[in-house]
Amino acid sequence: MPRTRTGGGRKNNFYMSRPVRFNVHTVPADTKNSISMVDMPEGHTGDGFFATKFSDAVGLARKNSMWPLPFATSCCGIEFMATMASHYDLGRFGAERLGFTPRQCDLLMVMGTIAKKMGPILKEVYLQMAEPRWVMAVGACASSGGIFDSYSVLQGIDQIIPVDVYVPGCPPRPEGILDGFMRIQDLVGEESFRRRNGEQYQELMQSYGIK
Repeated sequence: MPRTRTGGGRKNNFYMSRPVRFNVHTVPADTKNSISMVDMPEGHTGDGFFATKFSDAVGLARKNSMWPLPFATSCCGIEFMATMASHYDLGRFGAERLGFTPRQCDLLMVMGTIAKKMGPILKEVYLQMAEPRWVMAVGACASSGGIFDSYSVLQGIDQIIPVDVYVPGCPPRPEGILDGFMRIQDLVGEESFRRRNGEQYQELMQSYGIK
């Protein structure tokens, strides 16, 4: 509706613009061609039943229902915020539920510079996560220390905890974070139940001083 603005002895009628410009011309959602379904695991299909390996069914559920724990300390955390927002929408991959308690999460996403004083805290957060757990190092600082080659910065979080996927960049774009998350999904979907109890995994944990 028109409003009157006065100034300098004159009266001008003007129209206020709509604060939200995206709802002027509504477009119906194309749900037929924009929704993708996950592929079925390998198995045998019969008349009214489907048989597959139990590990494949659990892997399919796990990879599409990850609960990330964002451990962000600097600019890579801002890129992660963009990744979670509506344009890139990490929730499309079943990871819209962020957790800030390690006991309820299975993916630790370390983003940003990790000082050596912060190393024990990060390791404690990792130890409080229940198995199975995965770790993604997002950005150059978390992967290798980045440009901060100094006495106070940890030169890669893999010096204190094992890392499953590294995402390069300073900072990485949201597309890179999404690609790293999909690599995590591949690992989760293909992991065997016996891996966590195997000798190779136990030796890996012992090399980090984790029992």
